[in-house]
Amino acid sequence: MPMPEPALLLDTHCWVWMQFGLTGRFAPASLRAIERAAHTGELGVSVISVWEVGMLEAKGRLELRMSCADWIRAALATPGLSLVPMSTEIAIESSRLPGSYPGDPADRILIATARVTGAKLMTKDGKMLDYSRQGHARMVAA
Repeated sequence: MPMPEPALLLDTHCWVWMQFGLTGRFAPASLRAIERAAHTGELGVSVISVWEVGMLEAKGRLELRMSCADWIRAALATPGLSLVPMSTEIAIESSRLPGSYPGDPADRILIATARVTGAKLMTKDGKMLDYSRQGHARMVAA
């Protein structure tokens, strides 16, 4: 049986905040959206976020209380959360985003994942939210 497409895709920092219990960093409406999506099994995190967490931890910009691999396994076991894999379609979409988006490759992959799956991307990233306001992707401010 195929996994449901996410209705809400978390940017990497939102996923980390959620896992660390930093709920104060989210607007109340954003927390409710996360809870609703998790309740229906439509909360997603991109595989590129796994890579980003690994890079942040390796560079000392993120401190985990266990090995990175163990943290990722535990974080992905969150009820209602699913891992959205990289697909050929997402990879191609990330290289052909409409408009002008000079973001880093991970951001481009997150945007492409949201566009391909039809999900809203939750982020606090100002550049990404500006891109959404241009009508190129569905996003919601965290």
